[in-house]
Amino acid sequence: MNRVRRALAALALLAATACAGGPSLENRGEVTAPPGDSRDLTVGSAGFTESDLLAQLYALLLEHAGYSTDLISVTNREIYEPALENGQIDVVPEYAATFADWLGAKAHGADAKPVGSPDLTTTMKALRELAAPRGLTVLDPGRAVDQNAFAVTAAYAKKHGLRTLSDVGAAKLPVRLAAGDECVQRPYCAPGLRSTYGIDVVAVDPKGVGTTQAKQAVQSGQDQMVLTTTTDATLDQFGLVLLEDDKKLQNADYVVPVVNRARAGSAGVRDALGRLNTVLTTADLASMNEQVDSWRRLPEDVARAYLEAKKLLPKG
Repeated sequence: MNRVRRALAALALLAATACAGGPSLENRGEVTAPPGDSRDLTVGSAGFTESDLLAQLYALLLEHAGYSTDLISVTNREIYEPALENGQIDVVPEYAATFADWLGAKAHGADAKPVGSPDLTTTMKALRELAAPRGLTVLDPGRAVDQNAFAVTAAYAKKHGLRTLSDVGAAKLPVRLAAGDECVQRPYCAPGLRSTYGIDVVAVDPKGVGTTQAKQAVQSGQDQMVLTTTTDATLDQFGLVLLEDDKKLQNADYVVPVVNRARAGSAGVRDALGRLNTVLTTADLASMNEQVDSWRRLPEDVARAYLEAKKLLPKG
């Protein structure tokens, strides 16, 4: 069975068992068992471009280290996280603060206090403490981070001398913000811009996070700022520039591999994936996203070319 057929079979299995969830905390032998080293691993993706790219990078590095890999795309974390606990999926790319908060809510209820923070060390400690009882191991993060970010037009930034979000607050500029409708209440968005930076957010224009419509609204002057992400590769097309989050309003959403300890908790997996940490940057992720989304290249081809360029894979 080839990789695609195996992935489809795995997807069918996940769908059939989606409601079953993982084993109970009391019965998880993998929590205390020695780290496993299965030679056949399934790498999961959350189904969007960046996650597909990271999954391809992981699979290629694991194959180079002697593992056999399948890839599977599961867009719903409510499905792929229990599958990761069960060993139906062995490795997934995640984001430290977001995953920590998600596991916290799963363990303690939807109203649980968020444990992700702007501090990476604090966030990783909380994440690992939540992941371990579920038989999951969180590997070390690298330098790449995909977190919320705010952009304005280059002309607007030049006119008002803006480089940071603090500069916007100091300039006392009224700001219409293009973002998702949840921005009105989310602490990292409009409320945080007001309380942390003193920015006069006069309205939230509900055009979505980093959508074409949101960026066009800022480009045209209808809005002054857009909520996007640090790996948005299309900002130049709209004449936009990111403003530095100099007071660390956003949480530490560094890219981290999460593995099923019983199947993929070995030093071999850790070392293979750790090679990516020496090279991968936020700018690299943005560039690869652009190649897939704008240039219509396949994620596997982009991932392979990147690893070859960084001398993590032999050319061939």
